[in-house]
Amino acid sequence: MTLRDGAPGVSLSGGTAAGMTVNTPLCFRGKKILAPMVRVGTLPMRLLALDYGADIVYCEELIDIKMLQCKRVINEVLETVDFVAPNDRVVFRTCERERERVVFQMGSADAERALAVAKLVESDVAGIDINMGCPKEYSTKGGMGAALLSDPDKIESILTTLVKGICKPITCKIRILPSVEDTVNLVKRIEKTGIAAIAVHGRKKEERPQHPVHCDVIKAISEAVSIPVIANGGSHEFIKEYADIETFQKATAASSVMIARAAMWNPSVFRKEGFCPLKDVMQDYIKYAVRYDNHYTNTKYCLCQMLREQLETTQGKKLHAAQSTQEICEAFEMGDFYEETTAIFEAKKTSLETKVQDEDDQTEDPDVVKMAVRFDKREYPPQITPKMYLLEWCRKEKHPQPVYETVQRPLDRLFCSVVTVAERKYRSTLWDKSKKLAEQAAAIVCLRALGVPEGKLCEGENHLINKRKRGDQEPLINRDHGEDLAEPSHKKANFIEDTSDVNVPKMPR
Repeated sequence: MTLRDGAPGVSLSGGTAAGMTVNTPLCFRGKKILAPMVRVGTLPMRLLALDYGADIVYCEELIDIKMLQCKRVINEVLETVDFVAPNDRVVFRTCERERERVVFQMGSADAERALAVAKLVESDVAGIDINMGCPKEYSTKGGMGAALLSDPDKIESILTTLVKGICKPITCKIRILPSVEDTVNLVKRIEKTGIAAIAVHGRKKEERPQHPVHCDVIKAISEAVSIPVIANGGSHEFIKEYADIETFQKATAASSVMIARAAMWNPSVFRKEGFCPLKDVMQDYIKYAVRYDNHYTNTKYCLCQMLREQLETTQGKKLHAAQSTQEICEAFEMGDFYEETTAIFEAKKTSLETKVQDEDDQTEDPDVVKMAVRFDKREYPPQITPKMYLLEWCRKEKHPQPVYETVQRPLDRLFCSVVTVAERKYRSTLWDKSKKLAEQAAAIVCLRALGVPEGKLCEGENHLINKRKRGDQEPLINRDHGEDLAEPSHKKANFIEDTSDVNVPKMPR
């Protein structure tokens, strides 16, 4: 498949995310901006908007509490910086291409949490925005979004804290209030916090896209303050093509224009030469989605917004039926592109894994006993694990209980655990997808090195099972004697693995 000029390719060369440096401060005057849109403003759409001519792109609103649970991970395969939730879901992904153009929008109703998130992402984005205009319940129920409009003191606290706390420009996005006077007064108060710009959606919080946008209110704001005002809300009435962006800007006297739905329908609205054919736009979007491993459900959603009235066509039905990124590519005759790109990724991943393994071998303690093993629970009786067998053996031999040290590799977020038993260390050379699996594998290595049974079904009679059965029968016997059925907590814990949360450090690089 040939690539058009400016279209996304699959090259994996160039600067890595690890080399990010401080960027040039954003200017918010005379700019065409991709608006923050839930489920739309992910990395593929942001990059595509930049390709077509957008000056600045906002990510979708991300909630402060969720972001604070994330770890910052450098993804060397994709050459991205990922903010990863405890369940391994990528909450925010960015790359070098957009670093000086992307504004991180968060939902927050707390100044200190907002500052903590801003500091977490500060080195990877060009600016920070606080959502003060979203009228949806998921945003307002926590006092965020449009709910902030009725609490000017909280608005002032959040914005002042951010302006003083980080070096990147701070912006906010609001909706208009019931009266022009109240709106202008609020914006003047916001201006005093020191923010770099304010985006104004020219509708009240109860109004929807079918309602007219209040250009007169945006204009009154633009004339009342000295900071850049970014006009938003013109997709339905004004912005049908590139030339209309300037029309909307003049109607509102705004410094810049922010585009939401018109860009969602066709991001080439930012292209001064005019729209690209929708088929080409969608293929360009898919290339970025594959290149940056976008989740197929998000890719599918964005493509459906572009197809709109064509969803009932053969193409639309194929898209609707797709259940993977590969099937989406096949629906758009891009199967070869998918295969070629994934092959490149697999080759790069293998190369990086080999490099990491070589580094591990050179730096690791030579006294660690290693074997290539994995834990497969199908090979063990229910509720019986190697860790339990190892703990039982240590108690029997009067050794201290096993100590597990687990690390996570940034490259692929896999885990490796080293168990220490009787002052000797043991680990598997195979990395696992979870901390628990890695610890079980380490226990297996230890048990096999010691020549001790590990509890597998193929080993015959299992004394731990028998011990459990006897334990289960005791309450029944006690019931016949009228004794209390409650079992002491320390006995209950004898063969229950520790499931408490543990902070897992990253593997040193």
